[in-house]
Amino acid sequence: MDPQLLSIHYSDPLWIAIAFLCGLAIKVVGLPPLVGFLVAGFMLNALGAEGGEFLNAMADLGITLLLFSIGLKLKLKSLARPEVWGVATLHIVVVTLLMAAMLLLLSFTSLPLLTGLDTETALLIGFAMSFSSTVFAVKTLDELGATDSRHGRIAIGVLVVQDIAAVVFIAVSIGKLPTPLALALVVLIPLRFLIYRVLDRVGHGELLILFGITLALVGADIFELAGIKEDVGALVFGMLLANHPKANELAKALLGFKELFLVGFFLSVGMTAVPGWTELMIALLFILFLPLKVSLYFGLFNLFYLRASTSWRTSLNLANYSEFGLIVGAIAVSAGWLPKEWLAVFAVVISISFILSAPLVNIRDSLYHAWRPRLKCFERSKRLFGEENLDLAHIKVVVFGMGRMGTAAYNAMEPDYPGRLVGVEIEQEKATQHSAAGRNVVRGDATNPDFWVRAPELLDGLQWVLLTLPTHKANMNAALRLKDLGYHGHIAATTKYPDEEEALKAIGVGYTFNIYAEAGLGFANELKSFVEEEM
Repeated sequence: MDPQLLSIHYSDPLWIAIAFLCGLAIKVVGLPPLVGFLVAGFMLNALGAEGGEFLNAMADLGITLLLFSIGLKLKLKSLARPEVWGVATLHIVVVTLLMAAMLLLLSFTSLPLLTGLDTETALLIGFAMSFSSTVFAVKTLDELGATDSRHGRIAIGVLVVQDIAAVVFIAVSIGKLPTPLALALVVLIPLRFLIYRVLDRVGHGELLILFGITLALVGADIFELAGIKEDVGALVFGMLLANHPKANELAKALLGFKELFLVGFFLSVGMTAVPGWTELMIALLFILFLPLKVSLYFGLFNLFYLRASTSWRTSLNLANYSEFGLIVGAIAVSAGWLPKEWLAVFAVVISISFILSAPLVNIRDSLYHAWRPRLKCFERSKRLFGEENLDLAHIKVVVFGMGRMGTAAYNAMEPDYPGRLVGVEIEQEKATQHSAAGRNVVRGDATNPDFWVRAPELLDGLQWVLLTLPTHKANMNAALRLKDLGYHGHIAATTKYPDEEEALKAIGVGYTFNIYAEAGLGFANELKSFVEEEM
């Protein structure tokens, strides 16, 4: 017990319990629990509490697993798209310059911490504030079941490019260049096939989970030894497995652990430093800059030919400041470039941006619907592949989500609706695979308001909509979108729990299928038929 007592401070369980209570209270009012975790951090901070080594280790492991999970779903070719690297690069440059210009103007005032600020320091702060939070954005996308959507993948790609820029900056700023060992990292490419062989043999239980956690930690340590940020190592090791058939299963197996350990991260952000009135006032100036930062994202995405709705959703995924600001702050303070009070400023800015961004994601489609005519003015006429218009006027049945459940539903209904059935899959690769197998499947997102703009005649003769999306929230959003459009046909949806069935039926979904309960019933019926045949 002694080693455990040394690593787990007696206060850590209490802090986690308080985080749970705050998360539960926030969830009751309809906000994501992570907002409650941040609030708990602020409360504990105000009371003078400090996190122990266990809480810090918990936060680090959560971020490592998060980035490893991102890598499992990330293909290198996605970073090579102009709408990813082009937007990320231009956004960093423009926001850094605008933020630095604002700070230099304020340096002529009598505001504490800003008076006499020089150009180099202003550019440093502007660079730190140009980033968006990888942790927050990916967690939000996971909850929405939108990681594989176009706006989700573009947002993650932009965040990865920003992370690469962060690695370069940290290496230059602290004079810690990659060691010669970094050149040896190229051997990971041929070693990938050995890792594949191991993954093939670990099965589907606890060994799969342990393998994933081990690989994430090993990747982080190897890159740190090579003089490269450890988070990048976790991301790269995840990317090595992205093409393996079990990559998605591994990501799902790690989901619960990742969610649990990230509680430590959000608590730590709130407990970073105690802000005074001066720090709060300067933090609010950065928050007032946030709408401009988001508007710039929106304008750049439209410039690179995204539809207005996709640009809007992607921009709101990135509508926050990054924990990278804390890293830059720590480096700048240790080097004597900034006074230590700036750490409190960065902590408050990040926390407030998270608190504002979380509920904003929930109402983004309502805002888009209200502002659609104005937002569409920024849309360009050229269309990217996967966002072109669709001719679905003859369709009677549509299946949203072509996973195992969606594919089974499609195959079952195809004999009754030949040529009048379409599957809609959010991920392009899966849509292509289904098409190659002879199914009528297109890429699209049922929760996106502009999906129905792409297929304007789909609702005219539509009789059935089957919702088999990966999360309950996605099914709810799709059903609400159909109701808003005036659809009066049949809607069926998959669920996992009784409360999800009740929620779907409350908004007008006529048929629900509990995949856990019905799977057992189907097995029993199959077995009963088999026994009767044997007799």
